[in-house]
Amino acid sequence: MARKTGSDGKKTAQVLRVAATRLFAQYGYAAVSMRQIATEVGVQAGALYLYTPDKQTLLYQIMDGHMDDLLAAWRAERAKTPDDPMQQLEQFVRFHIRFHLNRGDEIFIAYMELRNLSAENFTLIEAKRREYEGLLGEILQAGNRLGHFSLCDIKLSSYAIIAMLTGVSTWYRGDGRLSLEKIEEVYLCMVRGLVAQGGARVGAASA
Repeated sequence: MARKTGSDGKKTAQVLRVAATRLFAQYGYAAVSMRQIATEVGVQAGALYLYTPDKQTLLYQIMDGHMDDLLAAWRAERAKTPDDPMQQLEQFVRFHIRFHLNRGDEIFIAYMELRNLSAENFTLIEAKRREYEGLLGEILQAGNRLGHFSLCDIKLSSYAIIAMLTGVSTWYRGDGRLSLEKIEEVYLCMVRGLVAQGGARVGAASA
């Protein structure tokens, strides 16, 4: 059969991406076959090619969709924030933690499966990653310029902050010792310390 009875193409394509995301995160991209994905979705293997030309395209679509959602969500959030670098940074910290908290599979794929992208697809995804890092870099650069922050390298600071915040999704549990609000406050404290104690701005790199 080409499609599950009663389903439309858009819905099946979404189910396909969700199933592939789960399988890639659980077993790794290289170990998952199109037949395995088809079984998970509930269609014949040949039917998958109505929705994606190959497994490489599917991997790219998962990563690209994740980055598009992230960029759109942050821009919408950023529009609500006053033009003060510290307030923007605090908003970014809270946003990044909450956005990634329940996206463990997407995060795993975004970092661990980059090596399995074709050269062309890698370039496209990497450009969007750099775009997001650059949006944080703009905040840090503005804070440095106004004397609110003291960072010696904007790009490395952006990488460090994003890596630290993304890590919350790997260990956070809703029934853990600290509430999400308290965790955010702790991370805000650490980030404030990082930007304030970055050291002399020798040859500060631009975002």
